[in-house]
Order: sequence, then C-alpha cells, then structure tokens
Amino acid sequence: MALRPGSIEVGLRRSEMRRVGYEAGEMGLCPRQVELWVGTADIQRLTLGISDAVLTAACDGIDPEVELRPMIKMVDARLGALVAAVNAERVAGFPSGRLFLDSVEQALGVALVDGYAVRHRSVRTYRGGLGPARLRRIKELVHAKMEDELSLHDMAQSVGLSTAHFSQMFRQSTGESPHQFVLRHRVERAQELLRAAEARVLDVAVACGFKTQQHFARVFRRMCGVSPTEYRQDFRCRGASSAGETCRHDTPTFAATPSAGNL
Repeated sequence: MALRPGSIEVGLRRSEMRRVGYEAGEMGLCPRQVELWVGTADIQRLTLGISDAVLTAACDGIDPEVELRPMIKMVDARLGALVAAVNAERVAGFPSGRLFLDSVEQALGVALVDGYAVRHRSVRTYRGGLGPARLRRIKELVHAKMEDELSLHDMAQSVGLSTAHFSQMFRQSTGESPHQFVLRHRVERAQELLRAAEARVLDVAVACGFKTQQHFARVFRRMCGVSPTEYRQDFRCRGASSAGETCRHDTPTFAATPSAGNL
C-alpha cells in the first residue's frame, strides 16, 4: 500500500514493465505463485505478507493452495482499512501485541479470498458458537496469561479449533472479537488492582499485559471513560464519602461496567 503518492516500475514480465503511479492508500497484490518484476521506485510503501495457513483457513481448509489474482493497482476500502490499521499499529510501536496483528491478518485473509481468489470457495457458516466448557477454558487461558503475549493461535488451540473457525464461533458466543474479549478482561483486572493496591499505574499496566503505560491509559479511558489515575481517585473518594470523610477532586464519576467498544 502506498503511504504517499509516488510511482514504481512494475510488470508481470520483464518486457512488459511500465511505470505505475499510486496515490496514498492505493495498493497492489502480488501472490506468491506469480513472478512480478519490480524496477526503480520513487514511493513510500508498506508491504505485508499473509501466510498460506491464514489463506487456507479462510477457505475452511478445503483449498490448501489458495490462488489469488495478481493486481498491479487496486483500490479496496475493506483491505485498505485493514492495512491502514497495521500501519497505525507499526507507527505506534506495536503496543497492542500479537493477538491484534493475528486478528487483522485473519481478516485480511478472508477479504483476499472473498474478493481475489481465482477458485472462489465460500466460507462455511458455523452455528451455535462455543459451548460453556470451551468458553471457560478460554477465560482460564486469558487469566493465566494476563501478563504475557497471547496469540489467536493460542486461544484457538486451547479449544481444539482452527483460528478461522474459532474466531467466528467465539463472536457468536460472546458478541466480541477475541481481541476485544482479552482487552476487556485485562481492563477489569486493572480495575481490581487499582482499587486494592498502592501499585504504580505502570506496574498495573505491566501486570495486565500492556506493553506501555500510554497504551494502557488510552485503552482504559476508551473503555471506562476515565484515566486509570482518575478511576483510582474516584474510587478512593467514594470510599471516603461512605466513611463520612471529605474528598476533593475534579475527576468525573466512573460508570461501573466497562464497554468493549470498537477496538
């Protein structure tokens, strides 16, 4: 995807190379089965690789070698939004971790198969979602790895499913994506730590799996409406008020139940 306007010399054959201009956000698709010749370039671009496993999973595993149509230049709002999300994550220093990137890669795989597969295979529709036992195992895994990196593969493997099958059934069962679910549980754990201990906000962020205090504060505010520090102050103030003491601060009142939001 072009990040800035520019041009690149490209062609499916060396004798057919031509200079192609790109506006910011325009993309090209080069499947691994296709030999693409690239010459001189005057363009700032982001190049992403999608694994064969993700493309196969997008076909429900029935096509082990998904063939995509080469596109030297294209505009696709769905793909563009996903690639832009990866670029924003890259610019920020990848604060959201592996699970976020896994989820975006899976969404990219589905979008590529839906729109650009030579032999289109419809993705199977799953019904019923995950059962209580599987959901319980997922919750146990999330809490056990609260401080660690957690991937979509880890979550799917814990209940014996492929990543594509797992994600679809998980959303049917919970109404959330795996990434939203993990963030919600991490923020709920952070609320407990902020209420119960004198730990620094940075220590709480690390204990709940956030790579930086800034990312933790941004997610916490988006889900709770206040910053971690404001939440702690508001909790203390309500405790002091119930004890008949006077508490003075200007932070807003916190709504008890956080929302997963659009993450």
